[in-house]
Order: sequence, then structure tokens, then C-alpha cells
Amino acid sequence: MRPYELTLAAAATEIRERRLSPVELTDSVLERIDRVNPQVEAYVTVAAEQARSAAREAAREIARGRYRGPLHGVPAGLKDLIDVAGTATTASSRVRDGHRAATDSTVAARLRAAGAILTGKTHTHEFAYGLTTPQTGNAWDGGRVAGGSSGGSAVAVATGAATFALGTDTGGSIRVPAALNGVVGLKPTYGLVSRHGVTSLSWSLDHVGPITRTVEDAALVLAVLAGHDPHDPASLDTPGPGHRPEHDPDLTGVRVGVPGNYYFDRIDPEVAAAVHRAIAHLEALGARIVETGIPMTRYVQATQWGLMVPEATAYHERTLRTVPELYQADVRILLEAGELMSAGDYLRAQRARTLMRRAWARLLEEVDVIAAPTVPMTAVPAAQETVTWPDGTTESVSDAYVRLSSPANITGVPALSVPVGHDTAGMPIGLQLLGRPLGERTLLRVGRAYERTQPARALAPVA
Repeated sequence: MRPYELTLAAAATEIRERRLSPVELTDSVLERIDRVNPQVEAYVTVAAEQARSAAREAAREIARGRYRGPLHGVPAGLKDLIDVAGTATTASSRVRDGHRAATDSTVAARLRAAGAILTGKTHTHEFAYGLTTPQTGNAWDGGRVAGGSSGGSAVAVATGAATFALGTDTGGSIRVPAALNGVVGLKPTYGLVSRHGVTSLSWSLDHVGPITRTVEDAALVLAVLAGHDPHDPASLDTPGPGHRPEHDPDLTGVRVGVPGNYYFDRIDPEVAAAVHRAIAHLEALGARIVETGIPMTRYVQATQWGLMVPEATAYHERTLRTVPELYQADVRILLEAGELMSAGDYLRAQRARTLMRRAWARLLEEVDVIAAPTVPMTAVPAAQETVTWPDGTTESVSDAYVRLSSPANITGVPALSVPVGHDTAGMPIGLQLLGRPLGERTLLRVGRAYERTQPARALAPVA
């Protein structure tokens, strides 16, 4: 096995036991980037020399006995919304031409402190305002969408061009591309991971989290990222999970809620079948399946858009008025639409969110996790704009992808996407696990139990 093929946990073990050097691992990942990035365009910027220099320093530190932990010497890609000192944060937009970050974001600083090697910045949909990341091709089929807006991060991990990566998630932007590319994506509890130094789409919905090969890897990254940050006004003063998920796959006593509404409505039959198989597998591991209902579903879309659109427009108010021509048309139209929304519309969305949070809190007293599809369909061809369901309903691709992921953003609960197979076209399918606020430990336990009893997942078959 070549170093770039290693999971984060496996690479950490090899480095800790001195069987693999951070330099060897970083060189292997950089060579992989050189090979696959021209095809998939996961990265917008590759910091090869800085990465090699950091890897050499990590190797020297480890040789001196100063091992910092499982991220030490491990290469990572960061979504191009996340500030890294001295590096451009373009947000995939001409609006940011010439921009360079003066300081590290909190998450970048925490990765550096843990000894991670920053290999470059990954593509995003412009200012994270979209669900497809059009610059980037799907890791399994370059003619299909990568998902968004953290598409570059997911594709980098899926192709071995990053051992792990960070993304952001405002309506599903970590979990959607993770599901569409066959990797793991974790949206933590709102406020658990700092967003300081991260370009905002919607301050009350934004999250930062890891995209990884395995659930175990996601736990290792979260342990480094989580924790209070006084620079983020929404930051929670609480510790994160702080350890690897349990290795015992026994789920006896865990109550897994399976929705009888919403999450399995208007969904591709192959996706539904794969998710139900995964749920049956959780039951075989000892989990108790509980049929449950999702509350206030008719308000989900209106609440998501009612919060996100005006907050995004407020963030872009100055540049939207001075340089509107620099935005891509799809993003500019959404930002301009936000100017038409009233304060009353925004307040109604906030009230609906409050009611929804209370209803979900009651639901999550009855179960430990909810198991559902991450997205209703696998990756569609890049040119496809709508999907028509068997009941005759036509839905835009973006609305379809965000439909099952946005409830976790509105309510702030943690959500984890885990690969659970492929459809007949060979495209990945994701299972979404949702838990109580600050319930990451349980989510990771359930996700880890599933993956430990499944065949190892291979990298996407990019040449």
C-alpha cells in the first residue's frame, strides 16, 4: 500500500511507530495531487514547498521525541473559505482577487498546533452558496457533480489527494459532497468548532468540520478542532469528545430512530434500499430500531432559506453594491433576492427555528440517533438542473440535495454521513446519522460500529 492510500488513523500509527516519515507521506500525497488534480480539480492552490518544509520539521520533532498526537505529520486540505496566514482565501470568487489572509483561522491554527501538514486550499462553490461545486468533478465519475459546497475537500479525500480535509456546512455542504464521493463527513454541533477566520455564508447556520476516509479519522480530527474560542461569539464553552470512538461494534442498548416521514419521501429507490440495509445492519449489531416521525417538515425549506438568504446578503452588502459584476450569475441572483426579503420574513424564520429545535429536542429524548439518507439521490450529471420524482414532482438539483441535510443546520444538532455502498452506476450512497446536541460521541460510536464490520473502502478509481 502506498502512503497516500493510508487512512489518517493508519498513517498516524505508522508515523508514531517510526515506520513512516511525515516526509514520505507528504511526498506521496503531493505526487498524488499532481496526478489526479488535473482530472478532478479538487485543489485551487497547492502549497507544495510549504508542505514539504512542514513535513521535514515534523520529522525532526518526532525524531527528538516530541510527538504531538495523531495529526502530527499528516497532510490535510482546507476548503478555500478557511484562512491560512499568507495564503489567498479566494472563496472561488473574483470578488476576492488579490486577497491574502493576515492570520490563521482558529481551525488552521489548531491543526498547525497538532502538527498537521497543510497541503493546499480546495475548491468551493462561490462563497459556499451552492450544492454542486462546478469547478470540481466527482471522484467516481468526472462528468457528475462533486456536491457542494465542500466538493473540493471531499474529492481530495476520496482520491487520496489529502489524508483528511476540512469543509464548511451551512445546509449540508460537508455531508452532501461526502455522500456523493463515498467518504465520511461530520457536521458538529453548532458552536462546537470555531468559525473564526472562516468566510461566512450564513452566521447562524455555518459549521466547520472534517471530511475523512473513516469515522475513526473524523473523531481524531474533531478532537483537535473542538473547543471554546472567544473569537467566535457562537462558540460553546464545552470540551469536545476528545477520544477515538469505541472499537467494540456492539450497539446493544442504542436506540436508532428510523423516520416514517420526510427522509424517505421523494428518494431514489436504490438509495432507500442501501440505507435500509445499513439500518438492518445496525440492528444486527444490537441497536434497537424505533419508528419515529420528523416534526414540522412543511417548514424546513422555508426556514432554511428564510435564515440563509438574508444573512448571506447582509454579509455581501458592500461588494454586492460596488462590484456585482464580479459574482457568478447564480450567486448574484440569490444575493439580490435577499434584498427583497423583509425583516418580518427573517423573524418568522427565526421563530420557526426555535419551535423546530424544541420539537427535535423532544424527538431526541425518544431515540439516541436518527438514521436516514444523507441525500435523496446519488451524483447527477453536471449539466442536470432538475430531477423529476415518480409522483410527478419536479425539484431543482440543489433543493433536492439540501432537503435532507438542512434540518441539522436549522436545529444545530450534529450529523454524520457514512458511506453505505453504491448504486448500479457505481456512484456512492451515504447514510446520515443525526444526534442530540453535543452527542458526537454517540454518533461516532454508531458510525464506527457500522464501518468496522464492513469491507474496507477503497479510494475512488481515478487513473
